[in-house]
Amino acid sequence: MKLQRRHWLAGGVAVGAAAAGAWWAQRHFRLEAVTTEAERKFWATSFDAPDGHPVPMQPMLGRPLLVNFWATWCPPCVEELPLLNAFHARQQGQGWQLLGLAVDRVEAVQAFLKKLPIAFPVAMTGFAGTDLSRELGNPSGGLPFSVLFGRDGRVVQRKIGQLKPADLDHWATLA
Repeated sequence: MKLQRRHWLAGGVAVGAAAAGAWWAQRHFRLEAVTTEAERKFWATSFDAPDGHPVPMQPMLGRPLLVNFWATWCPPCVEELPLLNAFHARQQGQGWQLLGLAVDRVEAVQAFLKKLPIAFPVAMTGFAGTDLSRELGNPSGGLPFSVLFGRDGRVVQRKIGQLKPADLDHWATLA
């Protein structure tokens, strides 16, 4: 009888732990609604490239834009960059744009880009990029975070965490 109680108790603890983990993951990775004001603010913004030249968002309006928030110190961010580079190469002929927004220090990004050149534009947000990603629906500010804007400038899709080829294949059909 004692053995049955222990198994029952252990099972109850395991179920409780699983439920708590699921609750945490759901809250941590849940995307929040994006307001029209946040979208408008994004398109009115201009960032600086790592070399200092401005990268305004307004001229990118009217074509699909995939924005990827990343950092050199974020392993999943670095792992997905070759995938994003390949996506950019495949889709730019169809009018797609891709922008990497580095939530990082300029010096670190400059050194990183010398080692791993990226074909799509990169701009700097510094650590203020965390706030921007939150405005675009990323409640935890976690990286990587990707946002797909449609031709009309509205957010079409978002993902917290590393993109997979299936994500990009699906997104290519949306915008």
